[in-house]
Amino acid sequence: MTIRWLSVVGVGEDGLDGLSAAGRALIDAAEVLIGGNRHLAMIPADGRERLAWPSPLSALVKRIGGLRGSRVCVLATGDPMCFGIGNTLAANFPMTEMFIIPAPSAFALACARLGWPEHMVDQLTLHGRPLTLLEPFLQPDGRLLLMSEDRTTPGKVAAYLSGCGYGDSRVRVFERMGGPAERSFEAVAALWPHPPGADLNTIAVNLVANAETPLRPRISGLSDAVFVNDGQLTRREIRAVTISSLAPTPHAVLWDVGAGCGSIAIEWMRTDRRCRAYAVETNENRRGMIAQNASALGVPGLEIIAGTAPEALDGLVAPDAIFIGGGLTRQGMLEACVAALRPGGRLVANAVTLEGEAVLSDHQFCLGGSLIRIAISRVRPVGSYRGWDALMPVTQWCYMKPWNSGQ
Repeated sequence: MTIRWLSVVGVGEDGLDGLSAAGRALIDAAEVLIGGNRHLAMIPADGRERLAWPSPLSALVKRIGGLRGSRVCVLATGDPMCFGIGNTLAANFPMTEMFIIPAPSAFALACARLGWPEHMVDQLTLHGRPLTLLEPFLQPDGRLLLMSEDRTTPGKVAAYLSGCGYGDSRVRVFERMGGPAERSFEAVAALWPHPPGADLNTIAVNLVANAETPLRPRISGLSDAVFVNDGQLTRREIRAVTISSLAPTPHAVLWDVGAGCGSIAIEWMRTDRRCRAYAVETNENRRGMIAQNASALGVPGLEIIAGTAPEALDGLVAPDAIFIGGGLTRQGMLEACVAALRPGGRLVANAVTLEGEAVLSDHQFCLGGSLIRIAISRVRPVGSYRGWDALMPVTQWCYMKPWNSGQ
């Protein structure tokens, strides 16, 4: 019989008095207590072993693993599974060995104060993360709940919103919710007047776009102008078709091979914050552009791989989807990518040259899938008139690897 030796108990600002009977029983029965200094200080000295959060926090998992066989209780703030330590522990220890007792999360408390339906609000943490993470979520009339890094975060968020064309947004800060010292304050982002307050705070944002703020939706097809590039850019219309063919889903992994300025990988990750991507690019200057674009467009987690495919693909997490935007004629490229795909995975390759098109035609004949040609024209001035300016047509092969494939 498996013994549940590891417990995680969420504690609110109301301290031990706010715990359920189950949570208090787990704390009382523990032989080892682990938590922040303020959590441990709530429990009177009683001779039990106490461990404060180590730095780095990754050392905690190894330390807890060495305590298996003892009754260990980890004290956390609020809901341990809401951007908390519970996520890390649940990923490293089986749930058959754990109890998790949450208190109300800061997000739940903020929604209760505001009257916001929690499931209708985008919830993010800025702890240890850049502010640009907010960019894909800046949408007119949207609502955000943000966990702060520290007392300076509200002012930084207000300044960031103003710089992105959302200076009319209402920003409200909640401190020490659920306890006797609870307080809140708010203002319009562009006129943020408040000095830094408590380090432990939660930010609520009611987004209001300025009149001239351009839309940057999370669906594919951002304007070409938002990407820093040297001409190696999958154009907006082609990009929208390509992302649709790649069919991103939550937690799916993309390889963007010959990534150029990274537009495909970036738009893939913007569709859902749980999507992951590797941008494989041999050119150093373009890798710098990828990093710049990924940060500016809200996907700083994009992993940039230096090297030439297929050799640079070794060791990467197996992909659910692959996009090939360059290097189609390189010996063994397509074969290596098809072999690397997970069963049921999608491969999309675009070609603009006859040589690249011939490679795609051969593979489509042998493996199946769809082969289409995309022709886009844009209006441009012709003297005092207007006419159609045709972009280079793109041949696209879209292939789904069979679920029972032995390739």
